Amino acid sequence: MSRVSMFSAPFLLGFEAYEERIDRLSRAADGYPPYNIERTVEADGSETFLISIAVAGFAQGELEINQEDNQLLVRGRQKDDPSRQYLHRGIAARQFQRSFLLADGVEVKGAVLSHGMLVISVVRPKADRLSRRIEIRSA
Repeated sequence: MSRVSMFSAPFLLGFEAYEERIDRLSRAADGYPPYNIERTVEADGSETFLISIAVAGFAQGELEINQEDNQLLVRGRQKDDPSRQYLHRGIAARQFQRSFLLADGVEVKGAVLSHGMLVISVVRPKADRLSRRIEIRSA
C-alpha cells in the first residue's frame, strides 16, 4: 500500500527531499533541551532568527553545530567523570541532538555560548522576485 502525503500532489514537483527531511525531523522530536526561536525583520526586508537552546552544564567543547544540506544539527555530548563521587545525582550527564529544517537561501551566521544558553544566529536575506518568460518552440 502506498503512502499518500501532501507532497504527492501533482503540482508539487521536486519536493520529495523536503518530505524526507520533515519525516526525519518528526521522528527526532524530543523535549530536551528546551529552545526558543525569535524572529526579527530588518529594514531591508531580510529576516534574522535567533535559536536559543538551554544547554546548562555543557562546555563549549561538548557542543557541536553542523549544517547538512538544509538541516541544522546541534549535538551535545557530556562525559561522565568517574573520579567524582556523588551523594545525590539529580543532574545527569546527558546527550542530545536537536534538528532544525532550514529553507533554501537561509544562512547560519554564527553561534555564541553564554550563561548556559547557546544562541545560533540564522539569516534569510530578502529574496529577489524571479520572473522570466519561457519561449515556446514548435516540435
